Amino acid sequence: MLAEQTGKTVLAAEEKESPCKLLVADDQPHILEALRLLLKPEGYQLEMVRTPAMVLEALAHESFDGLLIDLNYTRDTTSGQEGLELVSQVKEIDAQLPVVVMTAWGNIDLAVEAMRRGAGDFIQKPWENARLLSVLRTQMELHRSQRRTQWLEAENRILRAVGAPDFIASAASMRMVMETMARVGPSDANVLITGEHGTGKEVVAQTLHRLSSRAPHTLVAVNTGALPEGTFESELFGHVRGAFTDARTDRIGRFELASGGTLFLDEIANIPVRQQAKLLRVLETGELERVGSSKTQKVNVRMLSATNADLRAECAAGRFREDLLFRLNTVEISLPPLRERREDIPALAGHFLARYAERYRRSIQGLEPGALQVMLHYGWPGNVRELDHTIERAVLMARSERIEAADLGLHAPRGAAPALDDMSLEAVEEILIRKALARTNGNVSHAADALGLSRGALYRRIEKYGL
Repeated sequence: MLAEQTGKTVLAAEEKESPCKLLVADDQPHILEALRLLLKPEGYQLEMVRTPAMVLEALAHESFDGLLIDLNYTRDTTSGQEGLELVSQVKEIDAQLPVVVMTAWGNIDLAVEAMRRGAGDFIQKPWENARLLSVLRTQMELHRSQRRTQWLEAENRILRAVGAPDFIASAASMRMVMETMARVGPSDANVLITGEHGTGKEVVAQTLHRLSSRAPHTLVAVNTGALPEGTFESELFGHVRGAFTDARTDRIGRFELASGGTLFLDEIANIPVRQQAKLLRVLETGELERVGSSKTQKVNVRMLSATNADLRAECAAGRFREDLLFRLNTVEISLPPLRERREDIPALAGHFLARYAERYRRSIQGLEPGALQVMLHYGWPGNVRELDHTIERAVLMARSERIEAADLGLHAPRGAAPALDDMSLEAVEEILIRKALARTNGNVSHAADALGLSRGALYRRIEKYGL
């Protein structure tokens, strides 16, 4: 419940405070400047480009709340085909992104075709300022409302999944994780879960299983990294009596145990190459033979797998089969490290504190502000698992009814900046921007030059980090 309330609060605050990001495309510089003068005072965060190719390039690297695009980009062209094709391409990238088209050669047929391809509305040049602002405001508000609804639906489905483990995720960096889980959870799609050690990959696997129609059946978890190569095949596929020296009885493998349910293979990158072919065959055909048997058996499992390794790099190095990777990651869910979702630390700490206070019968009432500050500034190389163990230790070591900084045993100076190796790219970027602004006494133009950014790009980052 705490996570649910926190998630809604964070989302509502973000929607209220963050400006709408609008991508504007027109081949005429004076049109772009006129739009900038009109829209900037209205609070829009603008990105101006002059070609369809630049629109697609911008969409590949940034997210926007909407597009305002011209239909003609080549001199003496009035057909609108360039813009119509761009609308189609944009909708292939993001079907929900609102697109408003404009042209000086508007006619009803062109407007109908633009709307058929997915445009939300149509503006004819020269535009009326009031109508243009009204159309954009309507489209942006509708898009944000839809996005907010989808996020809350995803959050509710995950948090209310019957029998699901506690899943605390209110940080913005976890939003895509939640949405993807809600979308693919009810399906039978194979999912590859990636992320550093301790980020909660098994919790995601458990939640995906609980969201699916297979929830009444078994979730079988296997740590493939702990299986010796000699017993790998027997563990996964089973064996019959006499198959090898120690095979005194028949044994059911993990695939058979999970049939009708879900099989979760953790540390998937550790599977020996020669065993990967056998795993691939089962995934492709749904058939297997126990070791020592020629009898083919059918199994019906949903495959979830996890790794902290870069499987694409492993494929390039010849240590992992590319065709197996394709089978495993119908959908990939990448979990951010805890240092990139610090907003979740208070809720996670409170959850673990309640668990261990009950387990060890300690009347711990909460955390001192100093202890919370230490946790918020710590690098957490062990991620959520390390936080879990830290709170368990603190509950045992606490000398009063509230956990103090000394009880945590994190061995990090209070308020110290995390080591560079423990910091996310965004955290490093924020520090560099702060330093550049300090050196230039807040002069954005000079700071942008020092950082090698455009003024617009720097302004976006200043707004992003709240500087």
